Amino acid sequence: MTFPNLSDEIENNDIMKAFKYILILAVISLVFACSKDDDNNDQQDLEQFISNICPTISGPTAIYWDGSHSLPTSLAQIPTIANPGLQFIHPQYPALGFTMPQGYTAQEITDQQTGTIGVNVFRTDNNVVWRYIPSSPFQGQVQIADIVNFEINQIKTFHGVTEQGVIVCAEDAVSNEFGFPTSFSSRLIRFGNFTAQLIVQMHFMPSLGNTFITVTLASGPTAEFDNLVMETYLPLHWQLLVISDDVRDSDLDGTPDNQDAAPFNSNIQ
Repeated sequence: MTFPNLSDEIENNDIMKAFKYILILAVISLVFACSKDDDNNDQQDLEQFISNICPTISGPTAIYWDGSHSLPTSLAQIPTIANPGLQFIHPQYPALGFTMPQGYTAQEITDQQTGTIGVNVFRTDNNVVWRYIPSSPFQGQVQIADIVNFEINQIKTFHGVTEQGVIVCAEDAVSNEFGFPTSFSSRLIRFGNFTAQLIVQMHFMPSLGNTFITVTLASGPTAEFDNLVMETYLPLHWQLLVISDDVRDSDLDGTPDNQDAAPFNSNIQ
């Protein structure tokens, strides 16, 4: 999977300034709003959760959907990688780094011409994908629908599915964030035996005359999707946030340091 080259080269200084700013916005958008009313929420609470904006979905899938829209969920603990595997650090931007579950590999996304930086994460059977592009610059204004359609068609092709599929949930919004136009579009789709959640954010900066796009996509077998949310997608997202004792896992044993009896010994949790 690669991101298309749809923009001409932009001045390097302007790209880096804009990239750092958009990256901050992208990371902020990954903060999942969790309910703190009851710290004793268990698996049953997660399974019974129903989306506030898409009532046809429930459980971890609904938590992932609502959290991606900065809405409160029943998630009481930060998900961590239970079976740490390989680590990925983007060579051009080390802040884009995380530990993957065992059985996953990462593909670096770097486009020197456009300034696009990101990563594709694949399960070894190629049935599970997590794709994150914190910022990709495009010349001029771009229609967000074009990016949404491209990403959906690309993931369907990757999974070898030709049928149109069904849109289960969809949200679209436009705002004037921090003084420049911002668009948001999300889709939860089912096609063949797969489910995919796509989040696209678009920021147009008139001073540069360019659009900066953020893409987060997660796909996998529908029968596994709830488990993938808790075991793969959410733990990957949280690692991109500012690290605190609630999420830091120094010995990579799947237990946050503040809950670990021996935070630097992977044999003791």
